[in-house]
Amino acid sequence: MSDATTRKLMDDLRTVVADAEALLSATAGEAGDKARDVRARAAESVEQARERLEKLEKEIEARARAAADDAGRYVRDNPWQSIGIAAAVGVVIGLMIGRR
Repeated sequence: MSDATTRKLMDDLRTVVADAEALLSATAGEAGDKARDVRARAAESVEQARERLEKLEKEIEARARAAADDAGRYVRDNPWQSIGIAAAVGVVIGLMIGRR
């Protein structure tokens, strides 16, 4: 996830929290037009944040699939190198565990 995406997500979440706080303070003593306006803003913010999170989830899923496809393609194209790399990683992990 890029820094800009993370920042946008955090901004969306901050907006949701701010609107939720405004909703709570506005409805504490009143139930008129002001409360309805704040509720509408909060609902809109929540919906925007939800849409943004769904979009990010789909983007991350697509990136994970692409990485898995690339890894699978590399293993099919270079089976012996893949076996060698896996064996080397296994030896290193075994040595690290053995030192404990």
